[in-house]
Amino acid sequence: MRILLIRLRLIGDVVFTTPIIRALRRRHPGAHLAYVAEPAAAPIVADNPHLDEVIVARAPGAAGRALADLSLARQLRRGRFDLAIDLHGGPRAATLALLSGARRRIGYAIPGRSWLYTDRVPRPRQLRARHSVENQWDLLGPLGVAPPDRERDATEMPVSPAAAATAAAKLDAAGLADRGGLVVIHVSAGNPFRRWPAEAFAALAEGLVARDPRTRVLLLSGPSEYEAARAIGARARAATGVSAARIVDQVELDLRELRAVLEDAALFVGGDSGPLHVAGTSRVPVVGLYGPTLPARSAPWRPARYVTESVEVALPCRPCDQRRCEPGDFRCLGRVTPAAVLAAAERAMAASGAQRTAKEGTWPLKPA
Repeated sequence: MRILLIRLRLIGDVVFTTPIIRALRRRHPGAHLAYVAEPAAAPIVADNPHLDEVIVARAPGAAGRALADLSLARQLRRGRFDLAIDLHGGPRAATLALLSGARRRIGYAIPGRSWLYTDRVPRPRQLRARHSVENQWDLLGPLGVAPPDRERDATEMPVSPAAAATAAAKLDAAGLADRGGLVVIHVSAGNPFRRWPAEAFAALAEGLVARDPRTRVLLLSGPSEYEAARAIGARARAATGVSAARIVDQVELDLRELRAVLEDAALFVGGDSGPLHVAGTSRVPVVGLYGPTLPARSAPWRPARYVTESVEVALPCRPCDQRRCEPGDFRCLGRVTPAAVLAAAERAMAASGAQRTAKEGTWPLKPA
């Protein structure tokens, strides 16, 4: 049997499909499993042990994308897939599912596109307090696959040995040869709705280095916001008087390198964006900051023994579609205080330390 999975666009959404990959391998151990992703998210599945093939689709808006999609459609048809599962639901993904030539095509029942599938799965339009893993798992319903379980079906992104080596070299060069007490803070997000204020990140970094002399803070950002991360680092160092070896903002990591660094970090803090979900595939304690989104939908999907703290402020306008801020001031994240996040960080590290002392758990999970 040959199975094609299609999930375009965002990094976190691709992370949340990895339990599906494992479930399909478990159900069809001899199948050929292929996955279509866009360049930014392809590293999430590039080293997945359950996939036989990763196919990279041109990013939206890229020059020559239409011509590239025709070539991609021919490639998919040559794959002679028996089953295509559209985990995305957008027009492009739905069209690729049809053009793959798969005899059976599973997708969401969306007006105007349902005819492209042989099996249609309902998807409510309203934002629900239901996890994205469960929402996407609904597409396995026509195949008779049992509901997901966090213990058995955690999100997954294995550590690449090559990426681990390059990441280690970068940290060593930045003065972080001693990984003990390393706190990774991701300070950017893809849109302003999910962006915690820069001054709040600086205050958090100040609080973390003040609480324990062994703590080292690594500030990371997306490629377009390196200068913002450096400004946050400079502000925090000036306020605390610590050296650049304790609050580091000059390291640039790709997704695979980030995953390797997180394996042995003491803590990860970040908003609801791709790096948070990469952190959720590791054993690192996670503190997630939620504004327009809900932890019930977007928090790390992993076993309970891996510590996760979610910080949010209850507001009647949450969750929202992230197209227009009704109050106009992005208060959902603006009202999350550094003190609240620092307290969550302390709880997470304390709980994780207690677990390590008790020698509980191993990671990554072994596939069932």
